[in-house]
Parts: sequence; structure tokens; C-alpha cells
Amino acid sequence: MKKSLNVAVIGLGFIGLPLSLSYARNGAHVVGIDVNEALINEINQGISYHLEYYEGKSLADILKVQLEAGRFKATTSYADAARQVDHYIITVGIPVKDGDPNLHYLTAACESLAPVLKKGDTVILRSTVVPGTTEELVKPLLEKSGLVAGEDFYLAYASERIAEGRAFEEFIHMPLAMGGINEQSAKRAHDVLKFVTEAEVTISDIKVVETSKVIENVQRDVNIAMVQQFARFAEKAGIDTFELIRVANTHTRVNLLTPGPGVGGYCLPNALYYLLPKAKEIGVELPLLETARQINDHIPQMLVNMVQEELRKRGKLLATSKVAVLGLAMKDFSNDDRISPPHYVVDLLQEAGATVAAYDPAVPSRYGYKADRLEDALNGADALLYLTVQEEFLEINWDESLSKMNENPVILDAKNRIPLRIAEKAALLRI
Repeated sequence: MKKSLNVAVIGLGFIGLPLSLSYARNGAHVVGIDVNEALINEINQGISYHLEYYEGKSLADILKVQLEAGRFKATTSYADAARQVDHYIITVGIPVKDGDPNLHYLTAACESLAPVLKKGDTVILRSTVVPGTTEELVKPLLEKSGLVAGEDFYLAYASERIAEGRAFEEFIHMPLAMGGINEQSAKRAHDVLKFVTEAEVTISDIKVVETSKVIENVQRDVNIAMVQQFARFAEKAGIDTFELIRVANTHTRVNLLTPGPGVGGYCLPNALYYLLPKAKEIGVELPLLETARQINDHIPQMLVNMVQEELRKRGKLLATSKVAVLGLAMKDFSNDDRISPPHYVVDLLQEAGATVAAYDPAVPSRYGYKADRLEDALNGADALLYLTVQEEFLEINWDESLSKMNENPVILDAKNRIPLRIAEKAALLRI
């Protein structure tokens, strides 16, 4: 039986809520903190739209169990949380706009925490950040409490390596890296992390761990950009891109990712922009990484160009066509559509004059172009772009779907999911 733990998780998004419930499931008393009052009310009612599952139970099911057991509750009040806990894990994100990281939300969280911080508390930053953030931003903000980090309270950074959709499993089994501002801070943070994590925890310098987390994401961004270039070669050479990658990956030292409609989500597209501020500060150029980001940013436009050209061959104009889009989430089997390439594709299609009907049963957000049913998206469509996989899409009857579309339709399969026989009835494009 593990020793009891009283912990607050600050930020109840795609990482913070499953992390909170992971601690609660292990017997901790957990208070979740978020500034979004509507979100807090939903969570306290057991409502969640996260597509996370563990041991056959959905996140909503796990949430209800932990609420009823009294091991978890959510609040907007830092003061209320401070009366109950002595450990804090900050999972607040750093959004990027026009290439600039916005530290406002993290700064606000630290400024709200400082007045209620107590002697002996432990604070762990567990977000992807600009290298140096823990010591150069978080530490001085928390020390406005009048307490000294490393002496009166303990401060550490731990990498967040969780893939949405596998959060509960990976909080337990994904190896962690962490660092404290001193040895005692590292020890305290290690104990808090090991309350849930069964995997190896590597301890290093904070700035090393912060930078490591960023480059872990950047290397995948570069890998995908490289594969997109391979896909263009394969397309022109008459080679099946996915078969090409499958064969190359039989080499034990090769791990090529697969091309898609672009790189989405909160992590990979932002990673370079967390690294660039520090790179500019120390006078280091990163041309390879910037080129990779530009390649991945251009993919939505490339897909639209492919569809436009194929429509033209069939005597149709994109500007007068209806286009169905399947999937708005940033990756397969997710309900997270933040920084999602399909949205950029939709924007480009609409800018070209097309009428767009996008369908994604997992994404709860509402948009003017979002259809309520698959058939509403397909009816009278001249083109279809399959951009994100959802469970419902695995059961699609493609012959029936094509019958709802206009004659001579164009189908772009960005996921290698549509049967090749459909090419007998439509122009089938693959990337």
C-alpha cells in the first residue's frame, strides 16, 4: 500500500485531467485546478469528452468513480486547494502564435500559486517549455511568495511524454526525465512522480531535461518532413509510399514515420518555436529544423492543390465544388482538434471558393462547416478528403458512400485506408 499523497494538478486539459485521475486511482487525494469555470463544473459532474481508456473504462467512467470516492475534485480556487495539498504539478500549456510562445497562462498560474504557497510544498513543472523556463521564469515568480526555492519549498521540472489516447498507460510505463533546482528538490519530486510512474526516472540538470523534451518532439517533426519528401518522390516514381516505408522499416535501425495531412496537435508543431527563443539568445542557427517545419506547414496547401488539379482534369472547378472532409482531429482516434491540419485544409478550400462539409463524430467543437452526419458531408460532394481516422470511419461502406457523391468524384486518401478498388469508380489520390 502506497503512502498517502495530497497533490494539486494545475491545468485540467488533455494531460492534466488524466494525470489527476492517475494519482487518484493510486489512492492520492487530488485537487484539480483550472481557470475555466465551465470546465470545472463539467468535470465535477463527471462529464468529459476525452477519448482516453484504461482497463476497459473510459476517462469519464474513471472520473465518476474517483469523484464518488472523494479522491478527486476540481476547483478554480488556489486557496481552497492550498488548504488540502502540499504538492503541485503544473501542466499548463504554452500556446504559440505566429511563431512566438505565449507564456501568459503559465505566468498567471505561477502568480496565482505564489500567494498560497506554504513552507515545505513541492512544485513540479510538467509542461513543454522554452529551455530555461523553470529557473528563469517559474522560480522568481514563485519566490514572490517570500519563500526561497530549494530551502522553503522545492522546485523541479519533469518531462511530459504522453501520447493522447494512451495517457493512463503511459503515465505508468513511459520512462521519465526530471531535474530539481537542488538535490532535495529532485528527491521530493522523484517521490511524487513515482507515486504513479513505475518506469525508470532519469535525473539530470533541469535545463538538460527541458531541452531534451523539446528535441524529442522536434526529431519527429523532422522525421515526418523527410517522409513527406520521400512521398513526393514515390508519387512521381509510381511507388506506393506506405509500402516503401514498410519495407525500409524492416531495417532494425530505421524508424520512418508515415506521411499524413500535416503535423498537428499541441506538441510537434510548437516544438521548434520553444527552441528558437533560446537559440536566438545564444546565437545559434537551426536551418534544418526550420526547413522541416516549413515543409510540414505546406502539406495542407499541397493536398488542396492535388485535389484542385484532379478536379480540373474532370472539367470541374474547385471554386464551384462541394468538398467533403473526413476527420477534424489533429491525429487518428482523438477528439483534440487544436492546431489540426484538417482545419487548415478546410480554410484553404474555402479560400478557393469551395463549399466544405467536414464530419468528425469524435470532435465536440462546433464549426459552421461541420456536418452532423456522414451522409450530410457526402451528399452531392465532388471531392472527398480522408484526413483523420475515427472508429466510425472503419465501418464505412465505400460503394454506398460514393453513390451519394456527384459523378466522377475525386477521393484523396491521406491515411491509406480506402480500398484500391474504389479507383474503378473515382479518381483515387494517395500521399
